[in-house]
Order: sequence, then C-alpha cells, then structure tokens
Amino acid sequence: MGEDPGTAGAPVGAPKDPEQIRAEIEATRQELGDTVEALAAKADVKKHARERVERTKASLPNPVVLGAVAAVVLAGFVAWRLKRG
Repeated sequence: MGEDPGTAGAPVGAPKDPEQIRAEIEATRQELGDTVEALAAKADVKKHARERVERTKASLPNPVVLGAVAAVVLAGFVAWRLKRG
C-alpha cells in the first residue's frame, strides 16, 4: 500500500545486513509516525470546529464598527434634513 515495489526489501531467503535491517526498521517507524500524526490531525474535530468558527467570525463585519458607521450615517442624514428644513 503506497510502497514502491523496488523498495520491498531483499527476496525471501537472502541474508540481510543487520545495519540494513535497522535502517529499514527506522524508515518504517518514521513513516508510521508521520501517518499517525496525519490521521490524528484529520480526526481532531474540535480543532476543525474552532477553525471554522474563527473563519466565520473573520468573514462577518464587526457589529460594533457596523453600529458606529450606522450611527454616523444616521446623524449625517438627520443633520442634513434639519438643515434643509
């Protein structure tokens, strides 16, 4: 699964060098660790939910700023109407 056929190791029955075996074990451990890490990141539902909430908050206008802008526009309109008279 995802393994290059050329890196499957020595044929059955062929003696392997202990250093080669250690290197293959270490490479397998590293690959397994990377896989587990990737799966854990994908399975972190709380993290994904928090990220989605943050993206949603960032995409919405800040209500305080929106209220301030509306107040200024309203005040301008009222002043214009009073002046026009």
